[in-house]
Amino acid sequence: MSRQSSSLLAIAAVTLALIPAPALAHTTPTPTPPAGKAAAAKKTPKPVDCTQVKCIALTFDDGPGKYAGTLLDTLKKYNAKATFFLEGQYVKSRPSYVKRMAEEGHELGNHSYKHPKFTEIEPWAIRSEIKKTQDEVKKAAGVEPKILRPPYGLADLQVTEVAAEFDMPIVLWTAGSRDWDTKNVEAIKKQTLEIAEQDGIILMHDWVKQTVDAMPSIVKTLQSRGYHLVTVSEVVKKQDLKPGDVFPLPQGWEN
Repeated sequence: MSRQSSSLLAIAAVTLALIPAPALAHTTPTPTPPAGKAAAAKKTPKPVDCTQVKCIALTFDDGPGKYAGTLLDTLKKYNAKATFFLEGQYVKSRPSYVKRMAEEGHELGNHSYKHPKFTEIEPWAIRSEIKKTQDEVKKAAGVEPKILRPPYGLADLQVTEVAAEFDMPIVLWTAGSRDWDTKNVEAIKKQTLEIAEQDGIILMHDWVKQTVDAMPSIVKTLQSRGYHLVTVSEVVKKQDLKPGDVFPLPQGWEN
């Protein structure tokens, strides 16, 4: 080895020795992806295809009710999704529930602000009811409902025209749990399980305590029968609904 080479090696060795250890460590970082993001990516569920599997949609009107938190706990425990048709007045008083619904993957629908019969009020009043609820939901959860369910399920040509102005189809139900009437846990369970069918849209209410109490048993039983509990938009996707369309059509209506 030449004297020049030996001198260069010596200088390099001295230079390295003088660099503080933290500086050396900083010059050779080893990037690693955040463990949390990697885990989350692995846990992201695949979308449910209701043309390939048996689906059912549980829908809850008039909320968020004061028992909504318990209901959300149950749905989360069993990895079930639902659709909440919300009243603006209760969104305003219970915004945290609405935010949680959106964050946990449930669907939010518009069910008016104060629950009047849309078929008995003027178009401007219908617009006001819908718009005020849209605004409250957006304020609480950062999203706006894409579907409308008029109070009592009442709709006519005037209601459908206003719904179309808001770019919203109207989604009713295929059968009801009658929870508002019986207010009995066993009766609600029996009725819900009897009317359950593939692509069914079940009407329920999260302000009925007995409904919320019955939900763990209802969800477990439906899942044991092979049902996937999904949002109502997943169930009606194959219908290709347009703004102002009504599904399912009330008796006596024509396509």
